[in-house]
Amino acid sequence: MSSAPPLLQVENLEAGYGPINVLHRLSLTVNAGEIVTIIGANGAGKTTTLHCLSGIVKTRAGSVTFDGHDLTRVAAHNIVKLGLAQSPEGRKIFPRLTVRENLEMGAFTRTDPDGVRADIQKAYTMFPILEKRQAQAGGLLSGGEQQMLAIARALMSRPKLLLLDEPSLGLAPQIVVQIFDIVKELNKQGVSVLLVEQNARMALKVAHRGYVLETGRITCTDRADVLLHDPRIREAYLGE
Repeated sequence: MSSAPPLLQVENLEAGYGPINVLHRLSLTVNAGEIVTIIGANGAGKTTTLHCLSGIVKTRAGSVTFDGHDLTRVAAHNIVKLGLAQSPEGRKIFPRLTVRENLEMGAFTRTDPDGVRADIQKAYTMFPILEKRQAQAGGLLSGGEQQMLAIARALMSRPKLLLLDEPSLGLAPQIVVQIFDIVKELNKQGVSVLLVEQNARMALKVAHRGYVLETGRITCTDRADVLLHDPRIREAYLGE
């Protein structure tokens, strides 16, 4: 087994909004080449966790180390430069910009125009519908197409770790399957993934490991296949 340190290591993380603490001594790791999922109910703190990792929400205590860098005092745009990118909940694409312009915005930290153009073509290969829609405003895309665009935009920064926040939210079942197939393919290409997802069954089927988050605290962690068959998890999150 490799003795390399985790790509991402979070230790005793605390964060919140105003007087309210949302995360309580949260610790987790993501190793290079892994898909790791965080499952939990609405309000458990899943999105807050990702926002802390990407510098949107400031930590109150604890540490976040990514690829050897301490992220706790690093600005969000510089975190992207280090190789960590997020596809946010609700997609949050730029609705008035075209599909291609959205992809170009994803490369805002880069200074290699030829590489950016090549990666746009790579995005079109992975998501053919985006090439067909490249001159359309992002706001005119369907929900599934917008989710593909959000993921492709995040990939334009060439991340080592991709944070995915609720990629299946509001999508038809067949589109959800397609999105998760894309996640698996990205992982095969070498992108590590930290996945926040309410569709616990799908998340645990694609992930290597999982964490269960309840009211800001990690209450359980194990291999994803073990969690998928844990009676407590099945009752609480799989509706069985």
